[in-house]
Amino acid sequence: MIAALREELAGERAAHHAAELGLQAKTLEAERLRVQIARLRHERFGRSSERLAGEVEQLELRFDEVLADIAATGGVEAAENEAAGAGAGAVVPEKARRRGRKPLPDGLPRRDVEHLPAEGCTCRACGGALRKVGESVTEVLEYRPGRFEVVRHVRPAFSCRACEAMTQAPMPSLPIERGRPGPGLLAHVLVSKYCDHLPPYRQSEIYARDGLDLPRGLLAGWVGRSAALAEPMAAFIGRHALAGPRVHADDTPMPMLSPGRGRTQAARFWAYLRDDRPFGGTDPPAVLYEFTPDRKGEHPQRRLRDFRGILQADAYSGFNALYEGGRVVEAACWTHARRYFHDELLANGSPLAREAIERMGPLFAIEAEIHGQPPEVRLAARQARSAPIMAELHAWLEATLRRISGKSDLAKAIRYTLAQWTALTLVLRDGRACLSNNAAERQMRPLALGRKNYLFAGSLEGGRRAAIIYTLVGTAELNDWDPQAYLRVLLDHIADHPINRIGDLAPWHLRPNTI
Repeated sequence: MIAALREELAGERAAHHAAELGLQAKTLEAERLRVQIARLRHERFGRSSERLAGEVEQLELRFDEVLADIAATGGVEAAENEAAGAGAGAVVPEKARRRGRKPLPDGLPRRDVEHLPAEGCTCRACGGALRKVGESVTEVLEYRPGRFEVVRHVRPAFSCRACEAMTQAPMPSLPIERGRPGPGLLAHVLVSKYCDHLPPYRQSEIYARDGLDLPRGLLAGWVGRSAALAEPMAAFIGRHALAGPRVHADDTPMPMLSPGRGRTQAARFWAYLRDDRPFGGTDPPAVLYEFTPDRKGEHPQRRLRDFRGILQADAYSGFNALYEGGRVVEAACWTHARRYFHDELLANGSPLAREAIERMGPLFAIEAEIHGQPPEVRLAARQARSAPIMAELHAWLEATLRRISGKSDLAKAIRYTLAQWTALTLVLRDGRACLSNNAAERQMRPLALGRKNYLFAGSLEGGRRAAIIYTLVGTAELNDWDPQAYLRVLLDHIADHPINRIGDLAPWHLRPNTI
């Protein structure tokens, strides 16, 4: 027993030491980035302003991610201290960087929330009457749509007239222990970063115009702590998403800054969507996002290792290992196949490409008519109406391929379609399969917009945080929630919620019209 305890203690010490080393490394990186940003901001000669602005933008985003890492490891205060002096460019001494909390601006509207003892006006010890002798006030910065406010948590202190025993209601828990932000403000910061694509350093500048001193390090810390707090909910959503009979999968590139290399590397966002509504399923929809440093097939193979059912995806070879043995059935995307012919039509005006598209058109019209019907109804309609169209298309594709150049783009489009034919025609054998993977592609649009705005992910940890928040936001939207409203409710409850009942806080259990 003693030996086991010693071994456990040694393991804990080693883990603590590793965490300290990691925090020191992040702190040194933050210091280096702060100096580098300041140097570039003051640089004026020898380089184009556009290129210089791009480099500063990259470093700013990386700096925000490092601050979020520090906050997740060493606390929000550590990240805020590391952010001090970033604008000036000087290495600020540790003592000078430390500062107490500034009071919240007097001009902000204030709302009192009074917390009375559970026992009311009677002393718990002797049953005597209580008299008020003072109060404790905790101010929390909160955000309501369109404005900031200060919520004053007032906790009157009472003394028993008979026995002088003191009683006071406990302070309600906050999403960040001993932190100042309310759940509405945290939700606003998260939505601003991941939905509106405003990184913390830009948000800090915006809030400063409203008279609020919210340093970038503080905001980055809130992002890191909020993502860590919400991670169990994202994991629960992921388990639900992969427990259905069919999953849509898609991925999109996201350049990621590679520390120490001065350039980006090709990272990847993956989306795994469960949506049974097209075949009349009643289980709630959900989407799981994952961020990986590359596009190796090991990532989807690991994520889907326990999945059994239909995988609706493109022809990415990394999925092939999943189809071995038949536990996962491949369903290909007709929209993807049609896109090759569409590109050929736009590039060369090919009449054969146009004919291929026209032959596929009725298939999509039939799918629109049977959307939401039970699997057996969809299957019957497809076998009666879609099967003859597909048979004629297959014969036409083979005949056309024999009479055109095998090196042409049109031939490549035809070969792709024929190679995928078994997976494309799964819709004729299973009513749960869809004709296309458009549902998953729609889940990638917010990420593509973010990529357009901020160009890259700041770090691997930052990408993983983004995947957590995108999982919550995407699933909330699928279940008719406004993302900011759902995050506010989730962050207001999750800190004290039992982990074995985490499903109670899922978007499909917390209905928007009941809050």
